[in-house]
This record gives sequence, structure tokens and C-alpha cells, in this order.
Amino acid sequence: MEIALAEELGEIAAMDKTMTVHNQVPGGVHCSGSLHDGWRINLHSRIASRVLMRMAHSGYTNENDIYDLVLDQPWEDWFGYHHTIRVDVTAVKSPLKSLDFATLKIKDAICDRFRDQFTQRPSVNTKNPDMRIVGFMDARNFTVYLDISGEPLFKRGWRMETGDAPLRENLAAGLLRTAGWKPGTPLFDPMCGSGTILIEAAQILAGIPPGLKRDFAFEKMHQFDADAWAQIKANAKPHPLPAEPTIFGSDISGDMIVMTRNNLNKAGIRFDVPLKQIEAQEIKAPTTEPGILLTNPPYGERIGVRGDSSMEDDDMAKDFFSAFSTTLKQRFAGWSVFLFTADLGLPKMLRLKESRKTPFFNGALECRLFRFDMVAGFNRREEAKPKDIAE
Repeated sequence: MEIALAEELGEIAAMDKTMTVHNQVPGGVHCSGSLHDGWRINLHSRIASRVLMRMAHSGYTNENDIYDLVLDQPWEDWFGYHHTIRVDVTAVKSPLKSLDFATLKIKDAICDRFRDQFTQRPSVNTKNPDMRIVGFMDARNFTVYLDISGEPLFKRGWRMETGDAPLRENLAAGLLRTAGWKPGTPLFDPMCGSGTILIEAAQILAGIPPGLKRDFAFEKMHQFDADAWAQIKANAKPHPLPAEPTIFGSDISGDMIVMTRNNLNKAGIRFDVPLKQIEAQEIKAPTTEPGILLTNPPYGERIGVRGDSSMEDDDMAKDFFSAFSTTLKQRFAGWSVFLFTADLGLPKMLRLKESRKTPFFNGALECRLFRFDMVAGFNRREEAKPKDIAE
């Protein structure tokens, strides 16, 4: 999602003109600016997983080089020995034999610096630390960061309930941006689950920043200014609410519909998002104006909530997607359909040719966002096919 994130950071940079967006790198985007810009990214970014502040960058050959670089950093300028810490390290082609040992050396360097200055040191808390320190190394260089986000940014603070395998909120936001959805364009998720895609879209429509209801690590840092932070949040003005619904959802499961309603309410959505319990094969376009259908199709048991339990999963999926494809062709002329899935054979099951496929990773799972353009005339071609004749 680097391209989508760079685009979003450009929009955040335009708010205050003190931030510059630099190059995209695998898994992230570099930018620079004031400390308040870092706070602003945490408040407004729907796509980032976390905001890391670079403390130091240098070449290295062994763990002692890493220890020395970390020891030289003024950690005490940012947090105190009374704070708890956690250290995480990732590497690409690093010559070091053990990342665990490198992690230990970073922790030792931070603790030794505090002990040398204050005769006390931070404690380690791997589950709920005040401060997270992140190390990254490639074949030659080591970079150490201070995480100013804390909990990952996809944790918006509103989620009460989830389905079996909910999309992460920042992934849903990335899908919306990649699909080209804008407020005012009709949006329909016919397999909405616990409502993540709908809620991200509804908050965008309402102008609710994704970080409004949660806490961040920077609020515990020495530089934190509560008044300045309150002003940054106050500058986020709500958008006028729509007179008519433009965001719609449905699901085969009544429990999921209830869950989505509860989550919408917790997320601060105060306008109507029509929801309907219906099988995806039976849906109809919710507006006369064509829009975007975006969904993450379920598999196995969720497909078969009301299906035939005697059928094998594969057969059930084939029957489901065959019927869903017919529905799309007959009832969604003019719509752009986006299906996010780890099943790379989905177009074949739908008997549709995708107009675009965008690679994504859902955690470690390689996925695709397939786009299908439902052109007018699909329906007539379906009707023109020879019918089976029963004798």
C-alpha cells in the first residue's frame, strides 16, 4: 500500500505545509517535518500501520556496532526510566546470526544509558509497553527508530465486535483508496461481515479522523503538549452529513448485521447506513446511479451459513460464485466491482475477466484486489445463450 500511503501523506502534508513526503520504500514511506506533523499523521492516516521517528542510521558489521550506536542516542530526551519499553527488530539479508541477540543488545544499550545517568533503568514490558523501539537492518546498514504511535494504527479504538477473520481497518482504507472510491459515490459491500469497509468509508464521509478515539505513545513523551494536541484535533472539522444514503451493506448473517450496526454506532456514525440481511446471490443494486461494489468474499462455513452442509467446500464455493456472477451481470450494469481475496483463481470461478488486479498482502497472505467492470449488455448476452432443454 506504499503508493496509497504516499498519496495520503501528501494530503496530510497540505494541512500545515511543514511536512515533506520523500521516497517510497518496501513497506513504508519516508517523510520529514515537525514533531506536530508526526502527531498529525497518527491522527489522520488511515493507511499507515505506525509512525516511526528515525533516531539514528549507520553502517554496521556486528552487534557491538549496533550497541554503540544505540547507546549514543539521547533516549532520556524523549522518555524516562519510569517508562516501560519493548524492542523489535526486523532484517533483510543481515549477516548477523541471531536477531534475538541484536534485540537484546539494543535493549541493553538503552538500559545502560539510563543506568549511567540516573542509576535506574526502564523495565521491559512486551505486552503493553509505554515506548516501542524498532531496529531495522539490511546487509550493511542499521537504523533505529522510536515508535510514536504505540498500538498499531489499525486499532482505531471503536471496534467492539469482529467476525471470524475481520479485515484490518488500514487495509480496508487502502482498498477503498485503490478502488478510487470518493465520498458521494455509491458504495455497496454485500458481504460486509463486521462492517470494516463500511465504517472506514462512513468515517471518511463524515470527516471523522481515524485516530480520534484512541491514545498514542507520543502522549507519554517529554515533548507532549496537551494544548497543541487538542488544537490539532479541533482543526479536524466534520463534514456535512448526506441527505440521502450513499453507503450500503448486506450480509447473509443476521448476527453480522447486528455487529455492524453496533460498530457503526461506536465509530461515531450518526447518519443512515442501510443494512440488509440477504444472501449475496440475491442482492440488487441499492441505487439507480452506478457506483462501486467492494467486498472481501468469505469462504467455507460463512458461504454455507444457509447452504447445503452436505456439499464439499469447493463445490459450495463454485456454486456460490457462479450464482453471484450471474447476479452481478444482471443487476449491476455500469458498476465497478472490486473483490479482495487470497484465491487467485476467483475470476475463473466467476467466469469474468478482470480489468485490473492489484497485489496486496493481508499479513503474510498474498492477496489480490480484482476489478471487474460490469458493462451494459452483460444481461442481454446471458439471455442470448442457448437454454438447456429438458425432455
